[in-house]
Amino acid sequence: VKLAGLLVTSLAAVYLGSLCADLILKETLSTSIAKLQDIGKKPVLRAPAPKRQKCDHWSPCLPGNYAYRILSGGGKGKLAKICFEDELTAMTSPGLFHAGLAWVMLCEVGCAVCVMSSVINSTEHSGEMMTFIKNAPEGSLLLMVTHDDGSTRLKNDAKKLVEELGSKEIWNMKFRSSWAFIAAKGFKLPDNIQKEKINHSDKEKNRYSGWPAEIQIEGCIPRSLI
Repeated sequence: VKLAGLLVTSLAAVYLGSLCADLILKETLSTSIAKLQDIGKKPVLRAPAPKRQKCDHWSPCLPGNYAYRILSGGGKGKLAKICFEDELTAMTSPGLFHAGLAWVMLCEVGCAVCVMSSVINSTEHSGEMMTFIKNAPEGSLLLMVTHDDGSTRLKNDAKKLVEELGSKEIWNMKFRSSWAFIAAKGFKLPDNIQKEKINHSDKEKNRYSGWPAEIQIEGCIPRSLI
């Protein structure tokens, strides 16, 4: 009888121990899972999205500077644009593309208000461009860009005038050359900004069918210069 009682007591102890261990293990697992779920619910710290800069510059211009970006056209769908102080001041119109147009945009800075001129498929507009440049007052910025062909209808007198503004590529323009240029009248632009860029049509290198890749120049100009 004593032996049977000892055996029953031992079996009961083993059973109760196993039961307690199982309950403790389940409680531990439940706590661990709950902690893992809490970790998943906690907000993840993320770096703030970069602030958009004027004219989509990668880095902002210093205070007291004008921001600009000049983008040439590329193919029929990539329109030429001029951005000045985050204002899209010029863009070619796709509705006029069939005329084989070429635009030259000129911005005269006065309270950040820009005036535009264009060179279309006529030599008469070349004269209008010359008049615009000549009449621009001292202390003006002139921003120019092409879409499609900006060379064929541009008279030599107009090219000479653009050359006098500081262009080194105006005489090198060919059919459908992508060209962007910024000039100053009556003052000198900083030496550290890119003032001109050109890209010629090349059948083996063209990004678009019959068109070279678009190009752009951008920078910051101290307001104190103007």
